[in-house]
Amino acid sequence: MKKLTLALCLLWCSTSLFAQEYFPENAGVKANNNNYTAFTNAKIYVSPTEIIEKGTLLIQHGKIVNAAASVNLPKNTVVIDVKGKSIYPSFIDVYSEFGVEQPKRKPGGGRSAQYEPSREGYYWNDHIMPENKAIAKFSYDDKKAKELREAGFGVVNSHIQDGIARGTGVLIALNSEGTDANRILEDESAQYFSLKKSILKRQSYPGSLMGTLALLRQMYSDADWYAKGNASTTDLSLEALNANKSLVQIFEAKDKGNDIRADKIGDANGIQYTILGGGNEFERIAEIKATNAKYIIPINFPDAYDVSDPYAEGYVSLSDMRYWNQAPANPKILSENGVVFSLTLHDLKSPAKFKEKLAKAIEYGLPKTKALEALTTVPAQILGKSNIIGSLKKGSLANFLITSGDVFESSTTLYENWVQGTKNVINDMDIKDIRGDYDMVVQGKTYTMSVTGELSKPKVEVKQDTVKLSSKISYDNDWVNVSFTTKEEDTFRMTGAVLLTTDNLSGRLILPNGTQTQFTANKTKSFEEKNDKDSPAEESVKIMPVTFPNVGYGFAVKPQQETMLFKNATVWTSEDAGILENTDVLIKNGKITKIGKDLSAGGAKVIDATGKHLTAGIIDEHSHIAALAVNEAGQNSSAEVKMEDVVDPEHMGIYHSLAGGVTSLQLLHGSANPIGGRSAILKLKWGEEADGLIYDNSPKFIKFALGENVKQSNWQSYSRFPQTRMGVEQMLMNYFQRAKEYDTKKKSGVPYRYDEEMEVLAEIINGERFISCHSYVQSEINMMMKVAEHFGFKVNTFTHILEGYKVADKMAEHGVGAGTFSDWWAYKYEVNDAIPYNAAIMQKQGVVTAINSDDREMMRRLNQEAAKTIKYGGMTELEAWKMVTINPAKLLHLDNRVGSIKEGKDADVVLWSGNPLSVYSKAEKTIIEGVTYFDLEMDKQKRDAIKKERNELVTMMLKEKAGGKKMQGPKKSIKKNFTCESL
Repeated sequence: MKKLTLALCLLWCSTSLFAQEYFPENAGVKANNNNYTAFTNAKIYVSPTEIIEKGTLLIQHGKIVNAAASVNLPKNTVVIDVKGKSIYPSFIDVYSEFGVEQPKRKPGGGRSAQYEPSREGYYWNDHIMPENKAIAKFSYDDKKAKELREAGFGVVNSHIQDGIARGTGVLIALNSEGTDANRILEDESAQYFSLKKSILKRQSYPGSLMGTLALLRQMYSDADWYAKGNASTTDLSLEALNANKSLVQIFEAKDKGNDIRADKIGDANGIQYTILGGGNEFERIAEIKATNAKYIIPINFPDAYDVSDPYAEGYVSLSDMRYWNQAPANPKILSENGVVFSLTLHDLKSPAKFKEKLAKAIEYGLPKTKALEALTTVPAQILGKSNIIGSLKKGSLANFLITSGDVFESSTTLYENWVQGTKNVINDMDIKDIRGDYDMVVQGKTYTMSVTGELSKPKVEVKQDTVKLSSKISYDNDWVNVSFTTKEEDTFRMTGAVLLTTDNLSGRLILPNGTQTQFTANKTKSFEEKNDKDSPAEESVKIMPVTFPNVGYGFAVKPQQETMLFKNATVWTSEDAGILENTDVLIKNGKITKIGKDLSAGGAKVIDATGKHLTAGIIDEHSHIAALAVNEAGQNSSAEVKMEDVVDPEHMGIYHSLAGGVTSLQLLHGSANPIGGRSAILKLKWGEEADGLIYDNSPKFIKFALGENVKQSNWQSYSRFPQTRMGVEQMLMNYFQRAKEYDTKKKSGVPYRYDEEMEVLAEIINGERFISCHSYVQSEINMMMKVAEHFGFKVNTFTHILEGYKVADKMAEHGVGAGTFSDWWAYKYEVNDAIPYNAAIMQKQGVVTAINSDDREMMRRLNQEAAKTIKYGGMTELEAWKMVTINPAKLLHLDNRVGSIKEGKDADVVLWSGNPLSVYSKAEKTIIEGVTYFDLEMDKQKRDAIKKERNELVTMMLKEKAGGKKMQGPKKSIKKNFTCESL
């Protein structure tokens, strides 16, 4: 009767609490409930760092009135004794899609891309939708709310997860007894962004990561222009973007590299994003910390791979194995480095998995206090709602959990999740604990039964002697059901009522032949919950060390600059000095400081180079390795995009190229459009972050393209201009004329709309940026030079240029250089006239000519490609070698820094086992600015270490499988290797 009275009192409290006070009441008597509810004798976590061991929590009207060791209770207080229980603030998820209808991709699609926007009155790009409001699509989902409450959550922040600029979110209390009028805590809780296009919109731009970043830059610039009243038309998207500037700004990045890219966008526009991470932040923790951003971290740690099949095991890369091992340590490492973060259910298949994954993070070293902060105070802080959620301080919403003990222990039971003062029963608080050890005799045989796990969801283990039997248990509404199968394959089923008067279990037993009888299981030992401080230390988790980069051939410690003295080398200077025999070269402070004979230097590392050859590092003028994207094909001009935005410092092509003696390259945009993106000039500093690879004070380059690719000859798409070679010329003339007019207006001092694309083209006209132009056919080569001359600039380099031998004299007159293949021809129609003598002919006509790769495999053997010019054209060895060293350096305007062995230049050198033009020679050491990034002997050691580490990880995974853990099938992760035509 007492229980019934209390339940009715609480029910009346919750139903009257959420009725609007000014609404009429036509279903009964209208009254307000002003009663208090007090929870006494509880261990109360007011916040993660403020704990009351034996306190009282007092609530009224859905809010916290007080939480203290001693509280004066008003007369109209309902008292609930929760002795031995713990009370925590309920959890908050900052990144949810709860209750908000999510768009679904429409089936089908046309053959031709959609280049224009589908809307009027909004931004010119359909994927920019800051005008979207999650509140407009919100519908409370009682079923999913129940799942979230069962996982411990009381508040979620939801939004429409579609598009690049996504609009505003909605903050919701998971209160199924209330209405939207009170459960919606904030109808514009944050403004959201991502790097992903809308799945509903079909506009082709942006078609790449670099295009997305360029679009965001232009969006913010346009918003500023619009806010100043300069626009002549109404743009509802920009109006919304500006109106939402004061909100929390949340960016979905989902990868360590994208975290940093997003932060750069924010920094450039005075915005500090809160960033949804990808779980791999630990791999670049120094850079992540330097963003000073708050993070939202998923804990969807991968399951171990089933590597029991040795053949299938080969599909799994070492980096994927490592990630399985290392990922659960991500929250711990973030915490250790002072990065503020919250945790999210995002990307988990079910909220029910959350506790298991969180326990894994704690097992890997995440302190429980930090875990609780990441679920309560930090998300509240991110949302700017610390005054009402995230703690049990006076005035906060009465959102709290009642548990049997430590909320993060697997054996702890969550009894109730109160939201806005409304009680939600997860597990009956009065449920009897049946966990423990039992003895039972069945058909004359003795069995032992051990019941463990959660109080309401127990696990069972039945043994006959020492043999573990297959068994199952269920426990619900004071009834327990157990079944087990003996080693003789006889199955016994038992069911019985759980009585308060005895700790033994008894009831009906059904024998294998169907006969019914009785059973009794006598309890021999009560269950004891684990206590981290008291329990014996379990086998510690071994976490593989992070390397730089975090792949098999990464460095355990980043290599350091050294002072080195090469003795008695054959030195290929690539200068007028030619090839020097028995010569010493001193490298100090990253520079070539001395060249001569019988040199000495105190403290220098002396390298005996007798019989070996020392050269400048190879430079590849045309490359597509180390990129996350190569073409932005969504428009016919993409001058606004930057390859520097998509440098991939973990690409194995970097290491492979170092092994082939390559030290620098131009990372070019592809050839999907006549005006491509801006280049990245890189030094192959293996182990550095992306920005660490980019040249300081890098010359400015951009990729242009002519021919079949840009007119989409093989795309089967006919909706984008230009579709002919004539159209390409007219497009170029139009863009440069517009850029000229733009630059004139900019220089006049009158207000102008900043256009990143026009800015770049104006740099070309002003001689501040250089063109590398993809080209094949002589008519187009002539056309491009004439267009350039019309606007008063020169083309810097024609790349590919396989008909360059036909117009070499005109190229020399124009002052353009050439980057070509040694002997590629006839691989497509416009290459039919190519000849292997092309390079030699252009060089002899006075055109600075380089041999390039445009291919990750050929890049490793550019020394051999250069040697082919000796066969095809009679080049001398030194002139042939210049085609991969000083000549590409000249084309890239870097010849004052690299490309030859000369005192004062960067110490980018390669030590070869023999003549560098020989197919038998190997690069023994590849050095950049005095740092050894590749060493042949070190490479052998790394190969042995990889085998050892791989075997160790396989053993760990086999152990996981043997322990009954969930596994995933072997799969091969393939990193795309780009070419000019890759989309």
